[in-house]
Amino acid sequence: MADTEKITINLSAVDLGRMDLLSEEGFYSNRTDFIRTAIRKELEVHRDIVEKSAARRASVIGLLAYSRRSLEKCLENGERLEINVVGGVYLSSDIPSDLALNTIQSLKVHGVLRASQAVKDALADRIQQL
Repeated sequence: MADTEKITINLSAVDLGRMDLLSEEGFYSNRTDFIRTAIRKELEVHRDIVEKSAARRASVIGLLAYSRRSLEKCLENGERLEINVVGGVYLSSDIPSDLALNTIQSLKVHGVLRASQAVKDALADRIQQL
């Protein structure tokens, strides 16, 4: 799974100009550095809220990875997964869609979901990606 994801935002010319001035003054190396720093600061300010919300929703904060073998073990044990993640979920590319259907009850991702298109299609009605 990639460490970063690309996003697109629209900003006013004035905001862009201010960011450029701060970069020229040496506070930031470029616009991207400014935006990353601003986002990290804001996320740090709200860290407690995110953690409490994740705990209340029985969410995992971070990255979860499932292999074909881990889902096969769930199937053997008669387990159905309710996956709720703030961060990212990686479903191995060798997981067949029928195995995913038989083991994943629901999949809610606040962040990034990586899975084969076949698995995404099979789980379409069970996936909630925000």
